[in-house]
Amino acid sequence: MGFYFFVIWLLFEDLFRKYLGNNMAIYFGKDVLAALTYLSLFVAIRRRQAKLFRPPFLFFFSLFFWLAVLQIFNPYSPSVLYGVLGMKLYFYYAPLMFVGYALIRDDRDLWRFLIAFMILAAVISASGIIQGVKGPTFLNPTTLAPELRDLGALEKVTPLTNQMFFLPCGVFVSSGRFAFYLVLAVIVGLGAAGYFILSNLPRRKVIFLGIALVAVAVLLSGSRTAFMWALISTPVLTAAYLWGAPAHGGQGRRLMKAIRRSIIFSAVALAIFVAFFPSQASSRFGFYSQTLMPDSSAYQLNDRTWGYPVEEFVKAFSKPHWFVGNGTGTASLGMEYVSKLAGPALNVGVEEGFGQLIVEMGILAPFLWILWTAALLWSSWKVVRTLKHTRLFPIAVAILWYTFIVLYPVTYLTLDMYQNFVNNAFLWIFVGILFRLPEIATSAPSIAIVKATSSRPGLHFRPELGTIPPQL
Repeated sequence: MGFYFFVIWLLFEDLFRKYLGNNMAIYFGKDVLAALTYLSLFVAIRRRQAKLFRPPFLFFFSLFFWLAVLQIFNPYSPSVLYGVLGMKLYFYYAPLMFVGYALIRDDRDLWRFLIAFMILAAVISASGIIQGVKGPTFLNPTTLAPELRDLGALEKVTPLTNQMFFLPCGVFVSSGRFAFYLVLAVIVGLGAAGYFILSNLPRRKVIFLGIALVAVAVLLSGSRTAFMWALISTPVLTAAYLWGAPAHGGQGRRLMKAIRRSIIFSAVALAIFVAFFPSQASSRFGFYSQTLMPDSSAYQLNDRTWGYPVEEFVKAFSKPHWFVGNGTGTASLGMEYVSKLAGPALNVGVEEGFGQLIVEMGILAPFLWILWTAALLWSSWKVVRTLKHTRLFPIAVAILWYTFIVLYPVTYLTLDMYQNFVNNAFLWIFVGILFRLPEIATSAPSIAIVKATSSRPGLHFRPELGTIPPQL
């Protein structure tokens, strides 16, 4: 119960901050809840009520961790407080992988978590949709705090047709955080759809309705990051599902049904939205097509994915002290809050993730980042391979795909997604869940889910899908 309370507060904390004038006591509420969750887990492990695991990538992760610790005391950093900020952004939510591992003990726990996740995703997406239609007056106070004003009332203009549209932030304080969350929701939704279909679990409509609302929210977000990763993730996960589908009983067709239903629900939801709100839809479609289509005179995809990031990465080497760095946190999110206590921040930031690591922690940082993230992805891939041909493969490969996106392609563009507390917390939660899945795969779903499933006509659990093939 404490964990789910933490998750809900994590997702809706920004809403309270907006209406309470960006009260920083509210901002640290999730951190207090996370600390209580860690303490509760520690007590449960001491009482042998929960399991602990040793992450296979822990050694390489610790190398990056200790570099960040040393950089707290970098003489070029204006204050140790910047280092504390950086450590929080990089590492504070990492113990959530132990929480996720201990929390998800069987299919019932996984079923409950995914249902809760998709219900929350549907609510958050719906809030963004309504705000995208009604404008910034919805879910925003009349007067936003000065630090939030530019984040919560952004607008864009289509470059060729000059259509202006509002970028919704929903329950969050910024449209960027809303867009990053939608990337997570799309991938988890597709993974959950495959898992629910293969396992014949109840409440599948919740998953597909959630996916449909997320699809409309992606359109309205005005974020090319969310839009492109939604488009890319669907065929990638479809191909992965076909590769890893159980080889018997036509399970590949069942996984295709999950993808097909996800696309149908999304298409119907988009069609309904376009029919009722054509002007809001056309402005977003116009923005995406005019900036992402190669034959458009306003084409920007190549510049945003190569030209600009490379330019920003090279710029990192023109910043002072780039070889040894300027200190952990000196170019991270939230510097404006630390500067109120510790003095003006350094002007060393660059808008490229590996360049940001260099200006903060020196030339060694990106190499250690690549080392520990590669170790995480490799160990995660080995887990996914053991789950091939089981009912848990779809959610496992979705977690692997999300982890890869956050740690490599998006980091190449910016560290903001990794440092964003919502995406970071769920990254570590899902990493812990992934490493627990092989143990869950060796057993059948819990009695409660089997009864709920068997009570519906035509739905029967196939026990052979619940085990790992002997050869693995």
